[in-house]
Amino acid sequence: MSTRARDTTRASTRLGATVRTFLDSSGQIAVAMMLMNLATYGFTMSAARIIGPVAYGAFFALMNLVLIVSVVMLGLQATAARRISADPTHVGQIEREMLRVSIRASLVLGGVLVLLAPVINRLLDLDSLPTALLAAVAAVPMTITGAQMGILQGERRWRELAVIYVLSGVPRLAVGLALIWWEPTEFMAFLGVAIGYYAPFVYGLAVLRGTRESGETHERHGFLPIIKETVVNSQALFAYFALTNIDMLVGRSVLDSHDSGLYAAGLIVSRAVMFLPQFVVVIAFPSMSTSLNPRRTLVGSMAMVGSLGGACVLATAVAPDFVLLFAGGHEYDEVMGMLWLFALLGTCMALLQLLVYSVLARQGVVSMLLVWVALLAVVGFGATVVSSVAELLGVVLTVELVLLAVLLAISFVQLRERAAAQ
Repeated sequence: MSTRARDTTRASTRLGATVRTFLDSSGQIAVAMMLMNLATYGFTMSAARIIGPVAYGAFFALMNLVLIVSVVMLGLQATAARRISADPTHVGQIEREMLRVSIRASLVLGGVLVLLAPVINRLLDLDSLPTALLAAVAAVPMTITGAQMGILQGERRWRELAVIYVLSGVPRLAVGLALIWWEPTEFMAFLGVAIGYYAPFVYGLAVLRGTRESGETHERHGFLPIIKETVVNSQALFAYFALTNIDMLVGRSVLDSHDSGLYAAGLIVSRAVMFLPQFVVVIAFPSMSTSLNPRRTLVGSMAMVGSLGGACVLATAVAPDFVLLFAGGHEYDEVMGMLWLFALLGTCMALLQLLVYSVLARQGVVSMLLVWVALLAVVGFGATVVSSVAELLGVVLTVELVLLAVLLAISFVQLRERAAAQ
């Protein structure tokens, strides 16, 4: 074999080893979340085209309701991941109690949604009580899956967690498309979503079957403390979701239909940039919850999220006409010059999400309250000083940048004090 051939073989071997290392480590979470988001986006866009605008409006409204309800799932996930990472000696007790809490929370949430089904049907203008009841059908497995994901995340079992993320999107795409091709209605579209939630739930049951031995126990990991922390985490995440979604509602109320449509098109770019680095939060959160240099974890994570966001802002500024193709097309040319600002907004949202999870890791009460204050500021300023797309974007971007700076300062001060106390 020639020297050049040997060098080529060695290079190929090194490349293969690098790829395997990436896929065998936490990097597989990035791939899994990308597949989940692509499948979810694919089904949503397909449903919009297949079932038509009237049915899609009802379907989208129900999806937004489930998004709100999902804060309980995310609260359970954050609670499980934080507790297991911070106190691995009690992992057996935490697993059992988290699953116990999640089962009861899912049944309570499902029951409430069943009772509220007539109200949901009326408020969302569904004209279909069975469709409204599907929210409860979806909420039960979704909520339990949150605890399952938190356990796997806290134990850094990335491969199993990656499978759950893939199963959270791909089955929805396959089953949902089959159902709406058979009968193109909002009921069938959301039935596909509801069925899709059972795939990760069943897989979670399989991988967590037979939890760890009892090991050490402590009252701080009991049923009531876990419920209390889950409620605190859920309200903080709800505040974050409300902050990053309220601008569209404000836009609908203060702008005319044309301008609110332009703003909505810009938000497609913001959401894409925000979702791109979400895998960083999943990977970093367990390390933030430990006492081993969480400040370094936060700095490294923010650098990664900021770099990805900065690249998106630069790409949007350089090629806005290309990006506009994914934000509605040339019917929205008026907003093209602001797309890079929408990309910047998405970067702020992603960095804020990372900081909110850092707050959850250390259970910072003051920082949680500041998110609510920022939410009120967006609503207040948006309702009083906004009369154009640029003004609304300016208000939202300013509030989120100020919140980002304040939370970052508080985080570094508190983490430095925590490190000095150890």
